[in-house]
Amino acid sequence: MTQAVTEPVDVRNYIGGIWRPSSGDRTLPIQDPASAEILGHVPLSTASDVHAAVAAAAEAFPAWRATPAVERARILFRLKALLEENKEDLARSLSREHGKIVAECRGEVQRCIESVEHACGIPTLMMGETLEDIAPGIDCATYRQPLGVFAAVTPYNFPVMIPLWFWPYAVATGNTFVLKPSEQDPLTHQRIVDLAAEAGLPAGVLNVVHGGKEAVTALMEHPDVCGISFVGSSQVARTVYAAAAASGKRVQALGGAKNHLVVLPDADPDEVANVCMASIFGSSGQRCLAGSIVVGVGSAYESVRDRLVRGARELTLGYGLDDATDMGPVISAPHRDRVLSYIDAGESEGATLVVDGRGASVDGYPDGNWIGPTVFEDVSPDMKIGTDEVFGPVVGLARVESVEEAIELMHRNRYGNACSIFTKSGKAARDFRYAAGISMIGVNIGVVAPMACFPFGGSRGSFYGDLKAQGRDAIEFYTDKRVVISRW
Repeated sequence: MTQAVTEPVDVRNYIGGIWRPSSGDRTLPIQDPASAEILGHVPLSTASDVHAAVAAAAEAFPAWRATPAVERARILFRLKALLEENKEDLARSLSREHGKIVAECRGEVQRCIESVEHACGIPTLMMGETLEDIAPGIDCATYRQPLGVFAAVTPYNFPVMIPLWFWPYAVATGNTFVLKPSEQDPLTHQRIVDLAAEAGLPAGVLNVVHGGKEAVTALMEHPDVCGISFVGSSQVARTVYAAAAASGKRVQALGGAKNHLVVLPDADPDEVANVCMASIFGSSGQRCLAGSIVVGVGSAYESVRDRLVRGARELTLGYGLDDATDMGPVISAPHRDRVLSYIDAGESEGATLVVDGRGASVDGYPDGNWIGPTVFEDVSPDMKIGTDEVFGPVVGLARVESVEEAIELMHRNRYGNACSIFTKSGKAARDFRYAAGISMIGVNIGVVAPMACFPFGGSRGSFYGDLKAQGRDAIEFYTDKRVVISRW
């Protein structure tokens, strides 16, 4: 499928309800990962751009805070309707700039809609509590109040969904917001910003500044930013957590992952293989919930191994908008090279390479960032391929003899984002859930993605902070409980 060449877009910042050029003179290209076509240029904004965005958000805060919660919810209801109306166009735009197949992009846009839908419940979610006569003639009440300007720094792998983990909740609770999205694929979210304005979101309530390290540092250090959310690698998450907390800000910093999928002999092998394939190779492995290590317990190993190997060899690599495509490219040439280096390391460290994705190509797209599905056997936590987050279409297989041994294997990894068990045994599932020690746990589920009404975030080296994204945690993060004790 050949896409028509379009005029590249000069991306602008959105400050105070106006699309404005950056004050900086440096830009980066936005490339179609499959064709290498230049889709646009994104600015590397300066600290002064960030300061202008924060100033616009701070100016908008008093009036927005005073807007009744039911009116804020009505704007979000209108945004939800606009997202549903434009779902297919947004999905196709996302597929082109990110590379993932359009079916996965439809799923991402649906997750955006669900976040907005949950935030629409803010008149109920933001309610406080009361108690009469805590002492004779004295009553006590709590009120949730917004704090001011919040910010988020979000990654390339879900460029429309992850921003909507944050800013709909922030604005629903009466705060204003500055977003610094990924510079690699910012175009589709720009359209969502326009839809938010069409829905009636006032100028200055949502602002967007593009850029790199300078913009992120300016957000972390700005005295008027009271909290910041981050999603990315664990190394950077930890840095953001330390720096922003040192500036007195609330922080939620979501990091990397190495997710284990544990398969017991009583699980249906065909069903498990289908679910694991989607978990491992969906979005070309570029997601924090991707299955990284498949652990076969006892006799389950051979059956799941054979099916995964066969399935990996049968996947069709191609352009994301082609309906025949099962898996698209990775985001960029540098990232492709990083993933390839892990495949090389796996071989050199002694893992058995069963399916080799190196040298993959797609007819008609010679410049695409292609990596084919890759499967290793004999993977251990002592190997880079067994311990690091690869973030590509690469899976390791390991064999153990018990659920306890599988849990021990998981605990040897520094990450704690997600894990799954596949079994028909309620006892085994309960024992796994009880002892896993990881925040997001699946039972016969390959991609452990909570609905928007539940919190999203890991543990150990996968998360830095206290309150996670989405769910009731989001309401806690974006508000402070004011306790009022009164006697009349």
